[in-house]
Amino acid sequence: MTAVLSFAGALLGLVRDQALARMFGAGSATDAFLVAWTVPEFAATLLIEDGLAIALIPAFSMALARRAQGVPGDPVRSLVAGTLPRLALAFAAVAALLAAFAPQVVRVLAPGLPDPALAVDCTRLTATCVLTFGLAGYCSAALRAHRRFLAPAAIYVAYNTGIITCVLVLGTRWGVRAAAAGVAIGGCLMVVAQLPVLWRLLRARPVAGSTGAESGGRPMGVALLAAVLLFALCRQSQVLIERFLGSTLPSGAISHLNYAQKIAQIPMTLSLMLCTVTFPVVARALADGDTERARSRVERDLALAACVMLAGASVVVACAPQIVELLFQRGAFTGQDTAATVRVMRVYALGLLGHTLVGALIRSYFSAGRVTWYPLGAMAVGLAVTGGIGAGAVGPWGVMGIAAANAAGITVTAALLLAGMGPRSIPIRIRRVLAELSRPVGAAAVATPAGAWAAGQASAPVASLLAGALTIGAVFLLLGRALGDQGCVTALASLRSLSRRLPHGRSR
Repeated sequence: MTAVLSFAGALLGLVRDQALARMFGAGSATDAFLVAWTVPEFAATLLIEDGLAIALIPAFSMALARRAQGVPGDPVRSLVAGTLPRLALAFAAVAALLAAFAPQVVRVLAPGLPDPALAVDCTRLTATCVLTFGLAGYCSAALRAHRRFLAPAAIYVAYNTGIITCVLVLGTRWGVRAAAAGVAIGGCLMVVAQLPVLWRLLRARPVAGSTGAESGGRPMGVALLAAVLLFALCRQSQVLIERFLGSTLPSGAISHLNYAQKIAQIPMTLSLMLCTVTFPVVARALADGDTERARSRVERDLALAACVMLAGASVVVACAPQIVELLFQRGAFTGQDTAATVRVMRVYALGLLGHTLVGALIRSYFSAGRVTWYPLGAMAVGLAVTGGIGAGAVGPWGVMGIAAANAAGITVTAALLLAGMGPRSIPIRIRRVLAELSRPVGAAAVATPAGAWAAGQASAPVASLLAGALTIGAVFLLLGRALGDQGCVTALASLRSLSRRLPHGRSR
């Protein structure tokens, strides 16, 4: 069910982008909205995905471990009482500041934007998501630590539903501002989707004995929160570099990069879903002192996440023209926009393995709730690589140079994070992990051209996409199994198990 809801959220994200492309195309209006979209992008990374959750889940896991040990009072409720009011106040203050200084924010993010007034209006509407995303991220972390995954998995379904509804209902009257209003409404729906579940969960645990803050276990210190949030902020700053450099290019460049990223990131998002679900397991294992179980889980997650992502990335690269045409080429989105998006998407896909590894490894560094600044340093180096290559490549290669810079920077960060595993985090066996990663990389290198050839044999986009995807799936799984890739072996075993459960096409 978690996989279904996560996939539904990703699918609705594509529907959202389809609605934006069909109604507004890829021009100055969408560029203005995408500058304002920087706020929810940052807020999602900092407060829902890589930031607040990485700090909160180990804290909740420690509180749950102390509750299981019979610590007086309720450590979980004490943690909530000691953190939620302060964080909510901080979220509200930041949202108000962003709304008040929206003109200055737009000027810094995209100084070459042709219509800054529209971007300012959109930024003021999207600034509300700092508060709503913060509350949604807090609820999500608390629920995941309690092994409740369905409500957190549904938040992007609610979020994208709010945006799509606003675009369809208000788009003709408000223009692209309707999408910004949808961000504000969608953020509220994120909280509504989770709050009742968390409220019932907390009320079901009566407090016995002392309720002092000392029962909360290891506190979530300011240094830990700062280390996590600064890393997430530094990572998301790649978007700032891309938007800044893209604002100097002709209208539509930022939009082409955005559409390309949204499609290319789907395999990465689905692969990291596994790490999202198992992160509380790793944190709880470390809270219980079981380092071996945590190491085994992390090594397995890296192999499986890489396998899922590389299989999906092969489809993205091989069938890029068909995917973009089917998803976006209608209304104001022309064939020229499709061709430009395809070129960018194929370059951006080169960095997907790096993005996946960074997303998986960063959880390992903070799963024990200890402060470490190494990930921030690794991300800063990668950000410097992105900025340096981007500044030099944007002139001769335009938006493709920006995509190449992104891929290079995140790959450097992934290499540094993998090299730093050990005393700073969970002592995984790096050589074994690299050997496991080489197998799906080899399978993808063969499956991608095979899928591109198969896709080229059909003229209709749907038939071409199906032919390419099926060919890639078959080649990737069979070659991966031959190479001994654990992810492919697991997938084939699951398919055999499913076929035994469904004899003659019918369930027992």
